[in-house]
Order: sequence, then C-alpha cells, then structure tokens
Amino acid sequence: MSPAKILFGFHAVTVRLKTAPQSIIEIHADAGRRDQRMRQFLARAQEAGVRLIESDDDRLQRLCGTHRHQGVVARVQPLPMARSLDDLLDGLDGPPLLLVLDGVTDPHNLGACLRVADGAGAHAVIAPKDHAVGVNATVAKVASGAAETVPYFMVTNLARTLGELKERHIWVVGTAGEAPRTVYDVDLKGPVALVLGAEGPGLRQLTRRTCDELVSIPMRGAVESLNVSVASGICLYEALRQRR
Repeated sequence: MSPAKILFGFHAVTVRLKTAPQSIIEIHADAGRRDQRMRQFLARAQEAGVRLIESDDDRLQRLCGTHRHQGVVARVQPLPMARSLDDLLDGLDGPPLLLVLDGVTDPHNLGACLRVADGAGAHAVIAPKDHAVGVNATVAKVASGAAETVPYFMVTNLARTLGELKERHIWVVGTAGEAPRTVYDVDLKGPVALVLGAEGPGLRQLTRRTCDELVSIPMRGAVESLNVSVASGICLYEALRQRR
C-alpha cells in the first residue's frame, strides 16, 4: 500500500470527498470551529462515511506543517494516475493539450498552474526534476483539488522529453517576451505543448532552442511579465477557445 498523503484546506479535501471518498483514511477537523462552512463540510464527510477526528490547532499544524489549514486536514491514499507520459498520450482520443513548466519552484505557483490546467482541460503538466517543485501539501491546497485530477510528470531531461513530444507530432510552443508573434496569432487547435518559464528568468536557453516556435503575451502596461500561473491561464484558455 502506498504511503498516505496529507491534504488540507476546504477546497482540496472537499474535492477528494466528491471524487474518491473511499480513499480518505481520516479527516481531522478543528474542534473549536462550527461556523456554517464547517458544519456543511462535516455533514458531507459524515454522509460519505469518512472517519472524523476532532483536533486542536496545534495538532492540525503538526499534521500539515502550516497554520493555513482552515481547520481541515485529511490523511488520504494517493489516487492512481497514468504511470507515464507515454501511457497518457497513448490513451488520448483527441489532440493533446499539455502545459510544460520550466523552472517553476514555488509551490504556490505550481498549485495555481495545476488549477488553471484543470479548468482549461489540459491533459497533463510536465516539469523537469531538477528545476521544479513536487506536489506537496501546499501545492495540493493551492490547487484546490486539481492536484488530484491533473497528471503531473517530472522528467529527467526536459529537452529530450520535448523532442519526444515533437516526434509524436505535438507542436511545442514556448513563451518569450520578445517573440514577434503573440499567443493569439498561432494555431493551437492541434496537438500542442505550451512551455512557460518562471517569472523573471523565463525559459532556459536549451528549452527555448528545443521549441518549435516562440510566442509572446501582449503587455500594454508598465510591468514586463506576468506570474507564471496567470500566463499559463492566458495560453491554455486561448487554446481552449480555439478548440471550441
């Protein structure tokens, strides 16, 4: 049996209650909080037959490692996902829509990117093992359940993985502020992998060179760049708009 994971916060735990209540080992809830939101949450958990444990704030903090738990912490079994990127791609019916993150190491940014990827219907998020953060409890909370629904693959060599995507006829589109064409000027209806770098440094040089094309996001104000999760949302939802 796989080791248990920790989820915390109303959104993350509620999504697990909706999608796979049988995978929840137990839920710890703040014994001193009985507002309407907590009462509704506890009623949902009781209906699902999940074991509930009343805990104080100190215990909740020890379980999840942060005070930002909103009074709800769950111990859960990991949900099965595609074992590999190849398995996932082989099983798709329509054209793949992938989000590739190069150098995103902040768990809040990754969580927000996973949430955007889920909302836009992306099939997976890909990141390099040596320049990325893994899915931890903070990522899961910020993702509001998307860490449970969007496959996240950490690969040893990102450039090689992008090359393998190209061999599958997936168009690899990177983002760069100086690119003359914008994300609104390219065809994103077919198989596509959108590659974004961390705010500030952007894409690494090898990643840039591996892309089939570089595009920009129009910037009309004083700031030079957007947060990576915001940029991911713009690019993914433009692909979704075109596919509709």
